[in-house]
Amino acid sequence: MSNNRTKRRCLIAIAAVAAAIVTALLPGSAITPAPSSAATVWLCKPGMKSNPCAVSMASTALYPDGTTRAERPRRPKAPPVDCFYVYPTVSTQPTGNSNLTIEPEEVAVAQDQASRFSAKCQVYAPMYRQLTKAGSMLATSPPTTTPDPELAYRDVRAAWREYLRKFNRGRGVILLGHSQGAKNLTRLVQEEIDGNAKVRKKLISAMIIGAAVLVPDASDVGGSFQRVPACRQARQTGCVIAYNTYPSTPPLNAFFGITLVPGMRVLCVNPNGLAPGVSGPALPYVPTARVASALSSAGFPVPGTWWVSLPDMYSTQCLSNATHTWLQANDVSPAGDRRPRFGQALGPRYGFHQVDITLNLGSLVRLAGSQAAAWKKKAKASQ
Repeated sequence: MSNNRTKRRCLIAIAAVAAAIVTALLPGSAITPAPSSAATVWLCKPGMKSNPCAVSMASTALYPDGTTRAERPRRPKAPPVDCFYVYPTVSTQPTGNSNLTIEPEEVAVAQDQASRFSAKCQVYAPMYRQLTKAGSMLATSPPTTTPDPELAYRDVRAAWREYLRKFNRGRGVILLGHSQGAKNLTRLVQEEIDGNAKVRKKLISAMIIGAAVLVPDASDVGGSFQRVPACRQARQTGCVIAYNTYPSTPPLNAFFGITLVPGMRVLCVNPNGLAPGVSGPALPYVPTARVASALSSAGFPVPGTWWVSLPDMYSTQCLSNATHTWLQANDVSPAGDRRPRFGQALGPRYGFHQVDITLNLGSLVRLAGSQAAAWKKKAKASQ
């Protein structure tokens, strides 16, 4: 009995920290007065002269035997649907919340996570006064101002409402967010979409990655969202894709994939095999500049394309145990494969959190295309 109580206290502490680590959390009163929001500052928006969500699509596929293949897909001039992207915790400003100045960190993460989606959608990405690294559990020293998660969410909500009012024009939209961005999108779906049939009809899918979407133990809907179920088919629309990636069974004190809400579990939808229990090959895409040094060290020439893809390296599958549910990325590369691997940059408690999207980027973009086509077909049929 004593051991059980000790384990439960440990899990409660882990869950509390896990809730904080992704930062922008559930609704609550603001810690500090929140200034009123002006018009949205857009990090990415169609027509911008300098748009980090519209970089080159050119890529070089690097295979296990060292051979390569050039990939030069064309970006359509006017994709028929939109994406609304909210980036993760990246700001290095010393305050608890960032300001709305576009800095290299926001540009880089938009390029890494969102730009390839421009092959399937027009990407809108708002700046928001997020909790900075200093204002989150990533802090190495106290922030200079008190963090206010409500301020971050209100900026995201204001941007969403502006997008609907000024830019949507009846188009379907894919939500894409990671970590703190995913937490804000979870609340956005809860408050602005789940109970609004008119807006919900516009939802192609919600890719809410690296956070905690809850579902009942025996269901794919009914926890965080009442009307937005898990995506289980490639052409299913109005659904959610959510997961947290680890390279093996997470440690007991892992930050992601855990909840102590009775009767609930953290949703895991494998983008490489949507049906429960199915595994499938991942297709990572990494900006070449991020891996140039590692490629050179491994004896590979550095490609001249913006991207490097790494086929046949990982396979993913949703798994669970008594405490956690997670997307496990198994290294399936053959012996002698010298390509650089992903690491647990923040330690085993985070797993592959930093590369949740990167490791599955090819599959997520392909899935966005399938869902967008299905949504367009349904929309046309209903006219």
